[in-house]
Amino acid sequence: MLRRRILSEADRRLWQVYTNLAQVAPMPGKALPPLPQPSSPGAAPPAPATSPAPPRPAPARATPELQVGAPPPGIDARRWRALRRGKTRPERVLDLHGRRAQEAHADVRRFLVQAQADGLRCVAIVTGKGSSTEGGVLRRELPFWLNAAELRPLVLGAAHPHASNPGAVHLLLRRRG
Repeated sequence: MLRRRILSEADRRLWQVYTNLAQVAPMPGKALPPLPQPSSPGAAPPAPATSPAPPRPAPARATPELQVGAPPPGIDARRWRALRRGKTRPERVLDLHGRRAQEAHADVRRFLVQAQADGLRCVAIVTGKGSSTEGGVLRRELPFWLNAAELRPLVLGAAHPHASNPGAVHLLLRRRG
């Protein structure tokens, strides 16, 4: 049989201070009963003095991390399958062959911002397969660039259009809002 632990008055006061600072609301029907007020001023230690917590800004909607080849939330199965199989044709292509990582990163940012501004829905970025077994630098870095704060809101999904060609990525862009 599970015994319910009874909180001491000091524990309840500490919990009350914490929940007020963290702006935590209890689940419906789970609120603790109010603390009893001390009968005389010296009967119980006063609750720690706290200043009212400053209002917290509303949390920004977190966009889930984009993974190349993994179906993202917010896209229907038919559209995802078409993107993954290369049936959705890119309207513009950026070829990064022969570029250094720093200039390629700047080009990817410029390319995606311009593509969305032009109202494009599908674009392709060609990084190349790379000469080593784990792929080239650009191919490894592209997912990190796409998940950067300034680019992640632009991209809905990313997939290799063909399983045997990991050097190209098709991106489905979000519609302009």
